[in-house]
Amino acid sequence: MTIPSNFLTATETIKLVSQGDLTVEQIALDHIKRYDERQTTIGAWVYMDRERVLSEARRLDSIPKEKRGPLHGTVLAVKDMMNTQDMPTQHGSPIYKDSHPGVDAACVAICRAAGALIFGKTHTTEFACSSIGPKGCGNPYDITRTPGGSSSGSGAAVRDFQCSLAFGTQTGGSTIRPASFNGIFGIKPTWGAISTWGLKPYAPTLDTVGLFARSIEDLKLFLSIFDIPSNIPNSISILQKKPLSNCKFAYIKTDQWVKPSFELSKTWEKSSILLKESGAEIIELKLPKEFEGISGGLAWIINKSEGKVSFQNEFQNQNQLLSSFIHNEIYDNSEEISKKKITEAYDKVASLRPIIDEIASQYDAIITPSVESEAPLGLGWTGSPKFCAMWTSLHVPCVHIPGFAGDNGMPIGLTLVGPRYDEQRLLSVAEVVAQVWARADEDKLNKIPVPDGVRHLTV
Repeated sequence: MTIPSNFLTATETIKLVSQGDLTVEQIALDHIKRYDERQTTIGAWVYMDRERVLSEARRLDSIPKEKRGPLHGTVLAVKDMMNTQDMPTQHGSPIYKDSHPGVDAACVAICRAAGALIFGKTHTTEFACSSIGPKGCGNPYDITRTPGGSSSGSGAAVRDFQCSLAFGTQTGGSTIRPASFNGIFGIKPTWGAISTWGLKPYAPTLDTVGLFARSIEDLKLFLSIFDIPSNIPNSISILQKKPLSNCKFAYIKTDQWVKPSFELSKTWEKSSILLKESGAEIIELKLPKEFEGISGGLAWIINKSEGKVSFQNEFQNQNQLLSSFIHNEIYDNSEEISKKKITEAYDKVASLRPIIDEIASQYDAIITPSVESEAPLGLGWTGSPKFCAMWTSLHVPCVHIPGFAGDNGMPIGLTLVGPRYDEQRLLSVAEVVAQVWARADEDKLNKIPVPDGVRHLTV
């Protein structure tokens, strides 16, 4: 039996299209079929127009081979707080219902020019800041559990084989958390490495475009479109040949490791054993005391102070259409943040960035938790970003690697961290680590309905 193209990776479909064995129109039809089968169950998408998708697919097929871009043959989901020229952008808010900006966000435009078929817009929590989950968007492994947030629909759509690539964003943990809850690969690049023009801002000094895929190879391809400068020249070819026996990893729990869940503790221990058995050197490392209090403290001061600026227009003019989260968390004045606290938070976090670069550069990667547990029950809360917020504030690249499972059959994984502008090397390290981790608990995961022979992850 031939496996429908939506169950292949982006790299695989690109190759088949380039060989003339598959058309973009057929890829579109396969993805539409999966959408029709699963949208009412998973609810990943807030907008999809099949006629637009098919028309765009035919246009891509008509492009001469020599003029096709590097993403020709991929299907891309766009988080619905990124502007799109031919689809509404609604930011998870009734304020922007059916709003049509008529222009692509910079990251969307770059991928469109590279030949990606943009399938539709995926659910986001309100303004990509709220922890209240979007209505009806569930986790493919268990629809009674959250897919995480704020990039809820993007994580769910990639996991459920409804697209091959997807955009997320991260201001706290909005890319890494959905990657873990949905059992897929995700990267939060260095802050500022991908343009945020055309995205609704939340905390601009933290907001970062994130990427999702079902293979590290696809993440590498996706990231390459943005031409991010490398911290270490020519590192990729060197590290692709580097075995784990030559690697050294720093396991860092951070100050957020307080009464860890059973599944996190088990994943932490098992992941370390697997790497040691593969020959890697593991160092249990405690960060200097200066790094304590970023998550939930300094990071939240920055989030709240910048969020009040970003949402001032909506708060003053359409207050009644904002959720309780924005009222209670962003505009709650019971603990007014002083100018002194804000500037101290900016200066303290900024001073720690070169320090973490220096620490991270001593290891092939820092390994740290992605989430505190498996995806919580219910769709009303997208989970805590507490293990991610510090790394986001420090502007360093983070790659989530899945592979483990809790007792409820839900996925959980860990994050690899490197120095700023080190994502190319970090992805090469992640590729080697994924070969050890990615199927560690495959037999324990809940089943997603797929044809026989479909691989949930490609490593």
